[in-house]
Amino acid sequence: MKENNDKYAIDKIEQAKEEVIGAISETMDLYGVTPSAGTLYATMYFQNEMNLDEMRTELGMSKPSMSTSVRKLQDNGMVKKTFHRGSRKHTYIAEKDFFSSFMSFYCRMWEREVKMNMEAIKIAEKDLKEIVDDQEVSQEIREKAEEHYKLLDKSKVYYRWLERLTVSIQNEEIFEFLPKESNEKNTKRG
Repeated sequence: MKENNDKYAIDKIEQAKEEVIGAISETMDLYGVTPSAGTLYATMYFQNEMNLDEMRTELGMSKPSMSTSVRKLQDNGMVKKTFHRGSRKHTYIAEKDFFSSFMSFYCRMWEREVKMNMEAIKIAEKDLKEIVDDQEVSQEIREKAEEHYKLLDKSKVYYRWLERLTVSIQNEEIFEFLPKESNEKNTKRG
């Protein structure tokens, strides 16, 4: 009887894992990775660590595809390479702290967005300012340039806010305003 209960319980555990693995792989596009890389991450999430051969066996992916997926997950801060003395195989472990994964990925993306757009705005504003100040250019075109200049100036408010948001996430000040829930609360909710 106990043997049947254990088999049933093991099957239910696998079903629960598959449910979460499916959901994670479907939403990984938010992190810029393919569903197969999402499946890899979710599978690794339930493991302690895995090497490329174990991943390939578990998921049936080709080694090049597996390597590409692992590299992308590493770049996103979702998987870390681990080393074992005496072993020639690299092993990897999934970041199990979703806050850390979120913070790493989105802060890097937001920093990139701020940097690229603020640099572009600086260059564009300089060009637009030259047109606005050039009395040799018609009034209509100078007004159009000034309109664009003001529009860009207003957009800097967003980029400065995004920069502050990124810093508040990186230094974890955001949790003073939006605290993490404790596991106890999560357990009570179900």
